[in-house]
Amino acid sequence: MSIPTEPIGSIPRPRSLQAALAEYAQGRLSDEELRRLQDQATADTLARLEQLGCAVLVDGEQAKPSFATYPLSGLTTLDPDGAVIPFADGHTRQLPRLTAGPFRYQVRAETYLRDALRHTDRPVKQAVIAPSALSLLYPGEPVDGYSREAFLRDLADEAEADIRGCLEAGAYRVQLDFTEGRLSLKLDPSGSVLDDFIALNNEVLGRFSEDERARLGVHTCPGGDQDSTHSLDIDYAGLLPKLFRLRVGNFYVQLASEPDPERVLHLIAEQLRPGIRVFVGVTDPISTTVETAEEVRDRVLLAARYIPLDQLGTCDDCGFSPFADDSSTSRDLAFAKIEARVRGTSLASRALGL
Repeated sequence: MSIPTEPIGSIPRPRSLQAALAEYAQGRLSDEELRRLQDQATADTLARLEQLGCAVLVDGEQAKPSFATYPLSGLTTLDPDGAVIPFADGHTRQLPRLTAGPFRYQVRAETYLRDALRHTDRPVKQAVIAPSALSLLYPGEPVDGYSREAFLRDLADEAEADIRGCLEAGAYRVQLDFTEGRLSLKLDPSGSVLDDFIALNNEVLGRFSEDERARLGVHTCPGGDQDSTHSLDIDYAGLLPKLFRLRVGNFYVQLASEPDPERVLHLIAEQLRPGIRVFVGVTDPISTTVETAEEVRDRVLLAARYIPLDQLGTCDDCGFSPFADDSSTSRDLAFAKIEARVRGTSLASRALGL
C-alpha cells in the first residue's frame, strides 16, 4: 500500500473562464453561458487530474466565486464592508458584513460535488468552508433583532447541513478549509479567537459519527492569494496543539513553504494520536518553480521520520487559486506541481518498501 496523496482544492481557472467571469460581472454574459463554461472547466480539471494519475480528484472550485464565500451567493442581507484580511504584499481581501438574520446558506457545496460526479467515476473530495471563517461575517456591534448567539446557532446548523449534504452525495472526503486558524493568532496573539474558532468547529463536527468523522478533514495554511500569504510569519507552535483538537480523521498541513519544515514535523509528531492521518504539503503553490519528483520524494522521506507510515499522506500546501479572480498562477504550472506531487509520493513509497 502506497502513501496516499490528495489535492487541496482550487485549481486556476482557464483563461476563457477568467474572461467570461469579467464579462459576467459587467452584465455582458448570461447565467446559462457562465454555467456552461464553468462546467466545461470542471470536466477538463477532472480529466487532467485523472491523466496525471491522481487517485482522488477535486473539481478545482471552477464554479465557486471563492473558497470562502460560495454559501453567500445571492444573500441580500450583507454589506461589503466586513472584516479585512491583509496579505504580506500589501493587498487585502474583504469579507462582507451581516446586516440582518436569520443566516442561511444560499448555495451548498454538494451542488458542486454533484456536478463533478457527472464527469467521473473516480473518488472526488469536496472542500467546504469552516464555520469559523463565516463567523467573521457577524459585526462587532449587535445586529438589530439578531444576536450573535442566535447567529452562531444558525451558522452551526447550516455548516452541518453543508458537510452532511456532501457526505450523502458521495464525497470521498469532505475537507474543511481553516486558513483563518493561523491568521487568528496574528489578529489576536492571546489565542482567545482561535479557541472560539476551535470550539465552534468542534460543535459542528461533534454532530457526526465516528465513521463519518473518518471521512472528514481540516486544512490549515497561511493563506495563499496572488502569490502572497497572510500569516506565514506566525509560528505554527501556537496553532498546531489546538488544531489537532479538532474532531476529524484527517489533517492537511502546509509544510513545503515553511522555513524550517523539520521543526514543524517535530511539532506534528508531538500532537499525533491514534486514528488520524496527517497529509503534509510537499509542493508550494506560490512558488513559480516546479518541484522535481525527487525533491518531493525527499520531503516525504523526511516526514516519514516523524510520522508513522500508516498515518502519513501528502498534499499541496494550499489551493492554487482560492479566489476566482486570482490569475497569479497558471493552470499549466499548477498541474505540473500536482504531477510532481503524485510522482514524488510514489517514489517515496517505493523507497520505503510500500
